Amino acid sequence: MHKQSDNLFEKSKEIMPGGVNSPVRAFQAVSRNPLFIHHAKGSKIYDADGNEYIDYVCSWGPGILGHAMGQVVKAVQKTCENGLTFGAPTEKEYILAKMVQERMPSMEMLRLVNSGTEAVMSVVRVARGFTGRDKIVKFRGCYHGHSDGLLVKAGSGALTQSVPDSLGVPKDYIKNTLVAEYNDIASVEALFEKEGKEIAAIIVEPVAANMGVVLPEKGFLQSLREIADRYQSLLVFDEVITGFRLAAGGAQEYFQVKPDLTTLGKIIGGGMPMAAYGGRKEIMEMVAPVGRVYQAGTLSGNPVATAAGIETLKILGQQPEIYEELAQNTKKIADTIREVFGDRVCVNQIGSLMSVFFTEEKVIDYKSAVSSDTKKYAAYFNDMLGRGIYLAPSQFESMFVSAAHTQEDLQKTIEAIKRIGEKLINLLYK
Repeated sequence: MHKQSDNLFEKSKEIMPGGVNSPVRAFQAVSRNPLFIHHAKGSKIYDADGNEYIDYVCSWGPGILGHAMGQVVKAVQKTCENGLTFGAPTEKEYILAKMVQERMPSMEMLRLVNSGTEAVMSVVRVARGFTGRDKIVKFRGCYHGHSDGLLVKAGSGALTQSVPDSLGVPKDYIKNTLVAEYNDIASVEALFEKEGKEIAAIIVEPVAANMGVVLPEKGFLQSLREIADRYQSLLVFDEVITGFRLAAGGAQEYFQVKPDLTTLGKIIGGGMPMAAYGGRKEIMEMVAPVGRVYQAGTLSGNPVATAAGIETLKILGQQPEIYEELAQNTKKIADTIREVFGDRVCVNQIGSLMSVFFTEEKVIDYKSAVSSDTKKYAAYFNDMLGRGIYLAPSQFESMFVSAAHTQEDLQKTIEAIKRIGEKLINLLYK
């Protein structure tokens, strides 16, 4: 059934670490070989063996309109005919930047880059350059790309004692990264009381989506805004996932909290490699060539990616009802899982993002998220895959719903959940 995928995986392992170019793709968390995808259209993906699946990964978020959306593909094709990249300014860079700014007024100035990791790495440098301070506060369980200074987790001692999350990261690189607990304002206050005069910024996923979907508790983001203001630090929203996915103006519009700086990715590239960072004009004017904070990139704002991003944001702007429809459709799936599994699981959902955690705890932070039984999730994933439903191959990733998912797709998904629910409950909850 997956012969071609298995063969490709074995060949790939000979020349790529783990056979993949990004770790989660290896499917290790669900104890099986990965599927190699051949093509996709709308809500469906097709593997190398020709099997069809309803896709709820959506390329980890950017596929909000579905795969190979005609208007976006045509824009990319037309752009390619004129050249792929020039390493020089184009009108499309300005058009996309203006569209982003209009939807997120907090981004008075912005810079286009190529990936979320690059955007966050750059925004941290700007925050440090503007404030003249070195320390950064991040939250355990929030992922901000794989740059050295942010690959950290809380140590077993005080929150200020961070250790690298990866080999190859010198301790000196992360000595200025302080780790607090998501949804725990007291942990943030403790860090600022001790080192507030040295803290340049707080960086946070306004909705955590890399330990599974974890929503901010009421007042959490507002309190971060207040603490940053009190200590003359900056508040940075990492909206690589939530930007244009949660709402037309991202999480900052949804929760009505204005950050000083924002990072974006995924959707602004319309499926192509693209990201951005930006914020208050006085801060962004620190960036070269205007200021002394250096950042550059030959492919930044390349015409192909900007063309895809422009068309995607244009469609979203023309159809604002998409966001409410996505939220309603995602809620149907979430409610079904709650109905079938009851209090054996925790389901977190906001807009078109959703996660099911195989734990009886309410998941509000990293500690409660990792109480999940990953073996039970693996069984759930594999049973759903067998019924043609493609979910994130990890307990700690988000499920994404797109505008291309039809009511027929949703009904098939709901029926699959109901059919495997009884089986899994009998098998896994004896």
